[in-house]
Amino acid sequence: MQFCRAHSLDEALELLGQWGGDGCLLAGGTDVMVQYNSGAITPGAFIHIEGIEPLSAISINGRTTLGALNTHAKLAADGDIASRHPAVARAARLVGGWQTQTVGTVGGNLCNGSPAADLAPPLLIADAHVTLTSLNGERRLPLDDFFIDRRATARRPDELLTLIDLDPVPPRGGEHYVKLGRRGAMDVAIVGLAARLGLGDDGNIAFARVAVCSVTATPRRIREVEAALVGVPLEAGAFAAAGQALVAAVSPIDDARATASYRRRVLPGLLERAVLRCGEDIRP
Repeated sequence: MQFCRAHSLDEALELLGQWGGDGCLLAGGTDVMVQYNSGAITPGAFIHIEGIEPLSAISINGRTTLGALNTHAKLAADGDIASRHPAVARAARLVGGWQTQTVGTVGGNLCNGSPAADLAPPLLIADAHVTLTSLNGERRLPLDDFFIDRRATARRPDELLTLIDLDPVPPRGGEHYVKLGRRGAMDVAIVGLAARLGLGDDGNIAFARVAVCSVTATPRRIREVEAALVGVPLEAGAFAAAGQALVAAVSPIDDARATASYRRRVLPGLLERAVLRCGEDIRP
């Protein structure tokens, strides 16, 4: 096994072109090294990309653009992210412990393809798109289309996820991420749910976006729930139909953390909690 350090984006793409599926990208390594040490992956080479500075940038031009090497700690501490994407900032604070947050990256969190990726639901409700770059050029696709199956994404062996762009919370809108785990910190989600909503002039919900992780084989938007929330007053007890729509729309996974039956039972309550918290944070 070889260790290759890329000092620039061009060098990283050259190495990916050379190694293809036998090369494994390495930035923070919080997931990759666990898989390598367990024997789950056996790459011919690690391609280390942590030092490529342009991929650690955050820029704002209508939409927010995140370089894929932004760490969870940076997202959690950045003022623009806290203001424009509070659910992203909150999810970043809930990823593992401070050690993971310090070195783990948004690109790694997505490319790992875990059903329980904390950053995925807040990015999905922000209509996030990813840019995948190779020696042959770039392609941009919705994050919803990026996740294919457990541990499987649309990234090709010669591609590097370079950017994620997303919409900020709109006026008269709010968003929130809730995470259910066995402990209050350093835990993988049993269920994660993000909601973004906006109010109409009548005070009812005018639009909604809802996404989950650690429920199905991939993080995903739940559009049936979004439709069920539109027109509903923002008050406790008003979301029974949306909760039923959520349970009906998913086929929860069974794993070591929880049963499918347990996940079905907790989903409606988590949805109500997230939506009511959105209401508390509605922006003028």
